[in-house]
Amino acid sequence: MPDQNKPSVLIVEDDGTIQALLVAVLGGEWEVRAANTGEAALRQAAERAPDIILLDIGLPDLDGLEVCRRLKANPRLEQVPVVFLTARTSGEDEIDGLQAGGIDYIMKPINPAVLKARIRNHLELKQNRDELVRLARTDGLTSLYNRRTFDDLLQREWRRLARTGEPLAVLMMDVDHFKLYNDNYGHGGGDVCLQRVARAAIGALQRPADVVARYGGEEFVALLPETKFEGAMAVAEAIRAAVASLEIPHTASKTAPYVTVSVGAACTIPLPDKDPASLLELADQQLYAAKSEGRNRAKGVNEGG
Repeated sequence: MPDQNKPSVLIVEDDGTIQALLVAVLGGEWEVRAANTGEAALRQAAERAPDIILLDIGLPDLDGLEVCRRLKANPRLEQVPVVFLTARTSGEDEIDGLQAGGIDYIMKPINPAVLKARIRNHLELKQNRDELVRLARTDGLTSLYNRRTFDDLLQREWRRLARTGEPLAVLMMDVDHFKLYNDNYGHGGGDVCLQRVARAAIGALQRPADVVARYGGEEFVALLPETKFEGAMAVAEAIRAAVASLEIPHTASKTAPYVTVSVGAACTIPLPDKDPASLLELADQQLYAAKSEGRNRAKGVNEGG
């Protein structure tokens, strides 16, 4: 079983002796996987992204440079550092490796102490970079994705589902009478309320592909790929019920004695020539309708999804 507490290293080396040596040297400190062809490496990396890849340039099927280019073309793998291992000694070869997307270039025969030191350095740099990316993509209060990240995900899913013809649904959610809540319980209490609502919304999701983000203030949004209208409404009601079940006191609410949310849902089959923002607008209109009809409810519209 993989050790999830250890960073993972994917070794791509067709020489069985060198591969076995690298596995033995690195196995104590990291979780190590190995591949002996470029295609096998691409397959393994796609199945489970490693934290760093040690890539031999001279492979029997694909050139190591081509393997690196394909890795960097994959959005899920483009940030994984690639360290080339090679017996080639020319400066041009090193430049080719770096231009292909490699982060380092280590000559054979390999000094195990030097290799381990470089892996540690690159993993530390990757950890720091990953943390910066996480901070840029998430909302500091709730730890949900932020609006910018949600907009990016919406664009990506819209393009993907426009190719497959599968439906896409979004939910717009608003904490009812939140200004009154802040006035009554203070901004600190409001922050805690939003954190609890965020956790409840996440807990109500039904599939790993579903995403909840903080869209701004007391407004949240959910992205539900490959979800038909009935499924979207089921998720909307599950989120509404999950928040209500928290029974967070809200004595100033005009809807209930506890915190509630209103939800607007919209579902469609994405089209390549249509703006995905139109789906958000439909969900926002349904949110407005839910508020107009008394709040603490879910309303939705189906455009054929």
